[in-house]
Amino acid sequence: MDSKVVKHWRQFMTLCEETATDHAMFAEMLNLFLTAEEKENISMRHMIIGELLRGEKTQRTIAETMGVSIAKITRGSNELKRMDKKLIAYLKEKI
Repeated sequence: MDSKVVKHWRQFMTLCEETATDHAMFAEMLNLFLTAEEKENISMRHMIIGELLRGEKTQRTIAETMGVSIAKITRGSNELKRMDKKLIAYLKEKI
């Protein structure tokens, strides 16, 4: 990402942090910033990450079950490999 995009991403993340305790405001803000398609993509990524963390299915099975490309599953898997072990443990508990 270029520096301008990074700057605005960080500003957006700050907004998320500041509104996270007010669930109604946070939801309203996300509705403002995210299209229905973007929300669907985030939801799908959430499901993919959950399946990968559970480790009960192969990547191919996850792709077939969810009706997505194996590339999407592989991208999620590759991102998980780069994440901090503390975050992985937290996500395993929460997802």
